[in-house]
Amino acid sequence: MEWQTDILGTDFESCAFEARGVDGVPRRATLVRHVPGSGHRPAPANGAVLFLHGWSDYFFNVALAEFWTLQGFRFYALDMHNHGRNLGEDSTGGYVAHLDDYDAEISTAIDMIRSGAAANGGPVPLTLMGHSTGGLVAALWVSRHPGKVQYLVLNSPWLEMHGNSLVRKAAQVLVKPMARVRPLTVLRLPERGFYYRSISSSAEGEWAVDEKYRPPLAFPLRAGWLSAVLSGHTRVARGLDIDIPILVLLSGASANGMIWRESMRHSDAVLDVNIMALRAMTLGRSVTLERVDGGLHDVFLSASPVREDAYARLARWIRGFIADDDGAGSGDGGRP
Repeated sequence: MEWQTDILGTDFESCAFEARGVDGVPRRATLVRHVPGSGHRPAPANGAVLFLHGWSDYFFNVALAEFWTLQGFRFYALDMHNHGRNLGEDSTGGYVAHLDDYDAEISTAIDMIRSGAAANGGPVPLTLMGHSTGGLVAALWVSRHPGKVQYLVLNSPWLEMHGNSLVRKAAQVLVKPMARVRPLTVLRLPERGFYYRSISSSAEGEWAVDEKYRPPLAFPLRAGWLSAVLSGHTRVARGLDIDIPILVLLSGASANGMIWRESMRHSDAVLDVNIMALRAMTLGRSVTLERVDGGLHDVFLSASPVREDAYARLARWIRGFIADDDGAGSGDGGRP
C-alpha cells in the first residue's frame, strides 16, 4: 500500500489500487483515510468506518470524517471505480454493469482497513456507511457478506424508483433488452442540476465540490447502469434480511420537478423520501429510521442547524448501538 497526501489536504491520505472481480476484470478504486495531524485524534475505541459515495460523486466531506474521528473511529472512504479520484480520459464516468461489480473493491478496501488495524493492536468492529446509490450498494454488499461488518449506516439510500414498484417493473421491461444488447447506450432524459445548485459553493451552496470529480449535471445515464440499479431495487423489495443494526437517515420531505423551487434548498431534490422510508423496513430486523427536517439529499450537506441535527441523531445512534455513554468523543462535525 502506497499512501499519499490526498487532494483534501494534509489531514487525508489516499491509496489507489486495483481489484479483480469474479468476471476477471481489474478495476481501479481509491481508498481515502483521515489522518489528522492536530494531535486531537482520540483512540479508535469504536473501530473503523468505511464510507461509500453516491452516483456521479466522490468523497469530499471533511466534516463527516472529523465527526467520525471525534466519535472514536478510524475514518475511511472509498472512491469506487469510474468515479472521483479514479476518473481518467478513458473512464466511462459512473458506469457499472452490475452492482456486484463493486464487491471486489469493497472487500479489498475492508481487507486494507483490517490489515492496518492488525498492525495497530488487532481486529476492530467495522461500520459501513453509504450515501444514495452508495447506500444501495452498501446494503446489498452487507446482505451478501454476512459477518464482514458489524453496523450499517445509510444516508438517503436509493432503495426504490420514484412512485412505486410498478414504475420500476415498467422501467425494467423497457431497459433490460437495450442493456443486454447495447449497455453503454445513453438514455436521453431531462438533465437537472438542482441538487448540485443547492450544495456547491460555485453555485448557491457552501461546499467546495470539484467539477472534475463531480459534474454539475451528473454522468450520462446509460442503459446498463440503470438496469443494474433496477435489479438492485428488486432485491431490496424482496427483503435483504440483514442481521446487524442499521441506521437510515432521510430528509423530512422531497421536492421533485423539472423547474427550480426554493423548497429544494431544504428538502431532498433527488429521491422520494417516503418511498425510501417504506423500503428501509425491508432491509433487516433492526432498523432505526431518522427523518431530518430540512435535510438535503445528503443530510450532512444541509444548512448548518439541519446538519447539526443530523449529526446529533447519528451520535445518539452510535451511543446506543456501538459505544457506551463514556466511550466516544463529542463534536457536531458541522463545519463545511
